[in-house]
Amino acid sequence: MEGAAICSTADAREEGVDLTQISLRPISLDDLDDLMLWTTDEKVAKHCTWEPYTSKEDGINFIQNIAGKSLWFRAICLNNRAIGCIDFFSCEGQRRNRHKSVELGYALASIYWGKGIATHAVKQVVKAAFSEFPHLERLQALVDVENVASQRVLEKAGFQREGVLRKYVVIKGKSRDMITFSVLPNDPLS
Repeated sequence: MEGAAICSTADAREEGVDLTQISLRPISLDDLDDLMLWTTDEKVAKHCTWEPYTSKEDGINFIQNIAGKSLWFRAICLNNRAIGCIDFFSCEGQRRNRHKSVELGYALASIYWGKGIATHAVKQVVKAAFSEFPHLERLQALVDVENVASQRVLEKAGFQREGVLRKYVVIKGKSRDMITFSVLPNDPLS
C-alpha cells in the first residue's frame, strides 16, 4: 500500500503527475506487464497479505481469479496504464448480496507514492461505492499500525479513525495491530 507522505494536487503536478490523468477501470490481462511492476515490489507487498509475485502466472491468477472475488475492483491507472489497484469487498461474516458494510483495500506502485494518487483514487471509490450501492451504510478500511502513509491517505479522503484492533490479523506469520477507519454516506468528504 502507501509508504510515503501524500502531497497536494498542486505538489503532485509539480512532481510530474497530473491527477486528472488518474482513472479507475476494470483490470484485464492486457495489464499484466504493468501489474507485474508493482506486485513484484517488496515495498508494495510489505503491508499487504500477499508476498511479492515471482512469476507472470501469479499475475494471471490475480487478474483471472482473485480480482473477480471483490464486490468492486478497479485498476488505478495513470494515462491508462495500471499502476495499482483498489477494491472493496463484503466484510467477513456477511453474505455478498446483503452487505451494508464493505472493506476498502488498495495498492500502488512505490514509484508513485507521495504524489496524491492514492488519496485521489480513494475519494473516487467513496463516491462510486455510495452511488453504485445505495443500500451501503459503511465503507471501512483496516490499516497496519506501521503503515502511517496509508493512514494519511484515508484521513485526507474523509475517513474517520475509529481505533486500534490489537493483534487483529496474522499477516505473513505475524500478529498485527490494525487501525480501523470508516466513512458513512453522509460524512463530509475532504
